[in-house]
Amino acid sequence: MGEERDLPPALDAPRRAFNGSAGGLSYYVGGVGPPLLLVHSINAAGSAYEVRPIFENMIKTHHVYALDLPGFGFSDRSDRNYAPRLYTDAIHDMLAAIAQDHGDAPIDALAISLGSDFLARAVTESPDRFRTLALISPTGFSKRSGHFRRARKTREIPGLHAFFTFPLWSDAIFRALTSRKSIGFFLRKTFGSENYDQGLAEYDYRTTHQPGAKNAPYAFVSGRLFSTDVRDIYERLKLPVWMTCATKGDFADFSEVDWVRSRPNWTVVSFDTGALPHFEQPEAFVARYREFLGAKTGTAG
Repeated sequence: MGEERDLPPALDAPRRAFNGSAGGLSYYVGGVGPPLLLVHSINAAGSAYEVRPIFENMIKTHHVYALDLPGFGFSDRSDRNYAPRLYTDAIHDMLAAIAQDHGDAPIDALAISLGSDFLARAVTESPDRFRTLALISPTGFSKRSGHFRRARKTREIPGLHAFFTFPLWSDAIFRALTSRKSIGFFLRKTFGSENYDQGLAEYDYRTTHQPGAKNAPYAFVSGRLFSTDVRDIYERLKLPVWMTCATKGDFADFSEVDWVRSRPNWTVVSFDTGALPHFEQPEAFVARYREFLGAKTGTAG
């Protein structure tokens, strides 16, 4: 595939690596203060770069950890079974890593898009380890999302993963999906305009041209990573939850968000942006997030 092996760091911060139940994991760390975990989304070009503006702002008041999820960045990209369980286990592995610095005190945590599913699942499995939860453009709130609640375990389309990974065309399809033109196309859909972040676009291209880069994305595009019980997971959350909704782009459908608005532990806010408001309105985003943290934890955020 003409793969590169000189991937630059996604963040201007020290990077650590360790082996956990989810395999080899890499994460960036910086700042001083209460611990905050950041989890990027999953797509063909997912990376910790997606949380870059949040990381750069929050290290002023927090000890921030930004994870490379399995199959992305500097974490293990080997050919294995990428599934919701693997990604949830990676969150638990990070809890153990953070505990080495901070003990077992509850942490604040934030995830983007599909990463919200795995982070919320980890919260329900280890509720005492989390203080607050932030979900940025999370999955599970679009029209008819509730329809899948009693369906099969994931929304995988039978045979699709086998098609994408068939040796005769597997590499060619991934090259097409991750060309600069294709990356620009998908970012326009994400941002809802031509004004997408150029640094993100460049890093998306670089990270998708690494050895093993196609393995996790093919699980994603086949539907294997989309859980059918995500609504049930969200309903079980008892801690303070901050959720942002986009108004632009192809990921602005939050037709089924009303059920959480009446829940006292949920705070739902909208930004007149695409699905990554922290890139388009970083100051406003961080101000609203700090306001939430201060109100829910009794600190200055």
